[in-house]
Amino acid sequence: MTDNSTDNKPAENKRKRTSAGLLMYRFNRHTLEVLIAHPGGPFFRNKDDGVWSIPKGEPDDGEAELLETAKREFEEETGIKPESPFLPLGSILQKGGKTVYGWAFEGTLPDGFVHKCNSFETEWPAHSGKKMRFLEIDKVDFFDIHKAKIKIKQTQVALIERLEEILKNNIS
Repeated sequence: MTDNSTDNKPAENKRKRTSAGLLMYRFNRHTLEVLIAHPGGPFFRNKDDGVWSIPKGEPDDGEAELLETAKREFEEETGIKPESPFLPLGSILQKGGKTVYGWAFEGTLPDGFVHKCNSFETEWPAHSGKKMRFLEIDKVDFFDIHKAKIKIKQTQVALIERLEEILKNNIS
């Protein structure tokens, strides 16, 4: 999906409408599993199905290659350095209008894995004037494909389905 519009929105707004991320996958006893991330912070504390995501983020200023953005964001949000090869999954359009570009790679969590990621500050409780810090991602986990499609944002299900198709075509 490419934005060919010629509107007069500031470049910064266009940049913020694009994210790039990675979908780590593995085979566990011949079952395909994917690693997805649960958003941190108070707004998602009691939410589960339909809010998980591939680890992703927006390009930094001067970061031209979206795959580089995806690799950086994956490491920042999981604490794991992703390894190539990377399989292109194309892009999806989220409900809020953001285009998300995805790639997949095979990997697993190292023995003794402890999740590490960046944090953010927000006013909490709302309208209290108090600032609190929260993890961007409070947990990551592998799920089989069926369960992952329930956990992940509905618009990102297509990325999992594209991975399934790529792997099916590579095996057959």
